[in-house]
Amino acid sequence: MNNVVVRSISGVVFVILMIACLLFNKFLFAALVIFIMSVMLGEFYNITMGRMYTFSKVLAIIAGIILFGLMFARTCYHIPIRIVGLAMVPLFIIMINSLYVKDKEEYGKFSNIYTGLVYIAIPLALSNLIAFDKAGNFSGNLLLCFFIIIWCCDVGAFAFGITLGRFFPAKLFPEVSPKKTWVGFFGGVFTSVLAAFILYRIGLLRFPLTHSMILAAIMSVAGVYGDLYESQWKRVYGVKDSGNIIPGHGGLLDRFDSTLMAMPLGAIYLAVFDLL
Repeated sequence: MNNVVVRSISGVVFVILMIACLLFNKFLFAALVIFIMSVMLGEFYNITMGRMYTFSKVLAIIAGIILFGLMFARTCYHIPIRIVGLAMVPLFIIMINSLYVKDKEEYGKFSNIYTGLVYIAIPLALSNLIAFDKAGNFSGNLLLCFFIIIWCCDVGAFAFGITLGRFFPAKLFPEVSPKKTWVGFFGGVFTSVLAAFILYRIGLLRFPLTHSMILAAIMSVAGVYGDLYESQWKRVYGVKDSGNIIPGHGGLLDRFDSTLMAMPLGAIYLAVFDLL
């Protein structure tokens, strides 16, 4: 019971903090994403590389922050798109630094440096395209809707899995995540689509209803794969939680694993139909 209380309180506090940063100010939004990105990259590197190559890991986190900052400046202040290429400079430094590493026995682990940037930094840097309109005006409403859809998918999958899993026990991906069931998967899709319908009806999701519901379905499926992808990394390295920054919830990578696939694919869908 104590764990449930701690988990509930910490979860509510974190959600309130996120909503405040997404809705009130573009700089709070930037600070929030940079914090989340830095912690998630650190957690991923600790899982895959342990205490090795600390300098290169720090450079990689700096590279992610620079990429986000340049995308922020591009979408908000319309700096020339070619300036975003400066984000490559820390990557070149990482490559050069790898030549000076004396212990080459675990040199292959350097590939995880670049995997982390592609997996975590790039999707979060692209969140700027969701938070700002084409004129550079900030509005966190759409990004908040994205998170609500993802959260509702997680809650729905858990609720349907717990209540109906005993009657429909077929596993979704047992070799990666033994507890996930197909009934939980479809329950998550259903609740995310329902959430999109409600967001549309109350005026927060300002796309045609059909597009809103398709968006939610795409994001829920992508979110499940994002969750499974992170679970596979943890399983390979024998890790239960990515970290312990949120009491009762584990690490930020555990909380945002779905987002890393759901958010970019949702944005791509809207961009294809010129809705973003």
